[in-house]
Amino acid sequence: MPDEQTALPAAGDLRTGLRADCANCFGLCCVALTLTASSDFAIDKAAGAPCPNLADDHRCGIHSRLRREGFSGCVVYDCQGAGQKVSQVAYEGQDWRSAPENARQMFQVFPVVRQLHELLWYLSEALTFPAAAELHTDLRDVLAETEALTRLPPGDLAVLDVPAHRAKAADLFLRAGELQRATVTRRGKRVRRGADLMGARLQAADLRAAELRGAWLIAADLRRADLREAELIGADLRDADLSGADLSTARFLTQSQVNAAKGDAATKLPAFLTRPEHWTAGLPSGHS
Repeated sequence: MPDEQTALPAAGDLRTGLRADCANCFGLCCVALTLTASSDFAIDKAAGAPCPNLADDHRCGIHSRLRREGFSGCVVYDCQGAGQKVSQVAYEGQDWRSAPENARQMFQVFPVVRQLHELLWYLSEALTFPAAAELHTDLRDVLAETEALTRLPPGDLAVLDVPAHRAKAADLFLRAGELQRATVTRRGKRVRRGADLMGARLQAADLRAAELRGAWLIAADLRRADLREAELIGADLRDADLSGADLSTARFLTQSQVNAAKGDAATKLPAFLTRPEHWTAGLPSGHS
């Protein structure tokens, strides 16, 4: 548990802070992660090897044309603020170029903190569910514990057992989601957890409070679908068409999921998510 000096802000404030700030990161996602040549990435790149497009100032040299150059996966990716946490907190502003002795460990720590920040996002959202009030104390405790873990010394973070902590956190926020969805009097179309809905025609479908946890919605037609209160944790929305869809109160939706989908000016998103540039520009979510 954090002490008074590191007390957590309100849940909504914490979630707002879980956003990538590339200006305060050392390009960690461009180095630490593996890239596999595919429709998402134009090249193969091993974990720990800098992307050839990464400039000396840790900025992307082709940021404005990533899609055209075949790096749509970079546009979709969102570290949820882990990059700046590792760069500025764990390593106190010392980058991997000037301190190469820290590079290997830094690249191990980054995906660990990324996973913890994802848990912080879900826990923070669960704290906004009125129907889950009975779980709020436990949610706050686990959220505080998770935030404290992100501030461990780098050596401890590199060997942290994230799956064990994830299991405890997930049990809470998923139970909170179930309580919240149960408040919807009239349920929409029934969908089983983890359903294969690739390319499914769900135009204007009533999916209110549907449990779409882990569903395969790749290239699904969800135009004008009603997804209010639907649980979308782990759902694959790559190239799903959300034009005109209502996701204003969709649960456990992340920026990465939204970035991977298609949409338009009429798509309703939760207030804490940003409308992707390619939606308003009329560009496809994946390939250009």
